[in-house]
Amino acid sequence: MIRRRLLVHGRVQGVGFRWFVRRAAQSRSLAGWAANRPDGTVEVVLEGEPETVYSVDRLVREGPRGAQVERVEAADEEPEGLTGFGTR
Repeated sequence: MIRRRLLVHGRVQGVGFRWFVRRAAQSRSLAGWAANRPDGTVEVVLEGEPETVYSVDRLVREGPRGAQVERVEAADEEPEGLTGFGTR
């Protein structure tokens, strides 16, 4: 199991980005959350098997229709054993 934190920059709020990530994560049985930040970015935390975490990481870099992802900052962290995936 791994944990990956993503900070997504661009036009990523008000376009269904968190729900897009939530659907992708839940369909792959990943745990974590997605949250809008006051600076206009979206922060995503993913925990699960490496191949599924990286598959959602790739989707996040594309984003849903209407989003415009400019860049993504990624950091690997120690897993916390989260369960379920939510939005904040």
